Amino acid sequence: MWPRQQRIECIAAQVRFRENSATFIFIPRDSSLFPSPGTSGNQDREILVQHLLVKEDQLQLLTELQKRLVQEDIDLSDLATEHSICPSKKNGGMLGWVSKGRMVPEFEEAAFSAPLNKIVRAKTKFGWHLLQVLSERFSGFLVEIQPEELAKRMKDPEFRENAQLLDVRELKEIKIASLDGFKPFPLSQFGEWGPTIGDTLDPDKDTFVMCHHGVRSLQAAQWLKSQGFSRLHNVSGGIHAYSTRVDDKVPVY
Repeated sequence: MWPRQQRIECIAAQVRFRENSATFIFIPRDSSLFPSPGTSGNQDREILVQHLLVKEDQLQLLTELQKRLVQEDIDLSDLATEHSICPSKKNGGMLGWVSKGRMVPEFEEAAFSAPLNKIVRAKTKFGWHLLQVLSERFSGFLVEIQPEELAKRMKDPEFRENAQLLDVRELKEIKIASLDGFKPFPLSQFGEWGPTIGDTLDPDKDTFVMCHHGVRSLQAAQWLKSQGFSRLHNVSGGIHAYSTRVDDKVPVY
């Protein structure tokens, strides 16, 4: 078995590619939970959390498990796999990177106030939890960029060399109208490029996402943000706005 710190570092490095299966602890996604691009909410702190869950009437079991974590050389993930009733048990209780507004209030309060690596207890409507915050980070930003500003930046050769330009429209749309430098990442082919996006692109570089009217690109940008991309720009109004406001040589469709 790896030393405890190495296991934590490995989990922190790989968790962005895991599907979150512990959905019933999280509040369903709703637009009210995600600040609009450009607001201060885009600098929220995110934490990497693992936990185990037992039934409300199993407080004694929880206490015994907590004692084992203190007295024995054992990891919370090992106990979660064996004892947790949360679907995340198959991933050792790993919930992944989470931000405020994604979890039920009692769990969120305990998790966001917990010191790194310390085992803490929380009570929710689902039962009793032991949770551990393994790491923390700031979630970066996701902002809207107007077509005029994008056009200005694209005149700079250094910008074209360093920025990552993604077009998430379908290939048949791109054949009708496109902007030089934008690479196709069709949402219909997400299953092909999504799982390896962290290898294909650099999460720390400025990443610009475009679609037809700016809706699909915003959805894609929000997903990229959840995968650790920290500098995201959604092209407001999409290529349609670019054509009508900046360059009428780009076909409108």
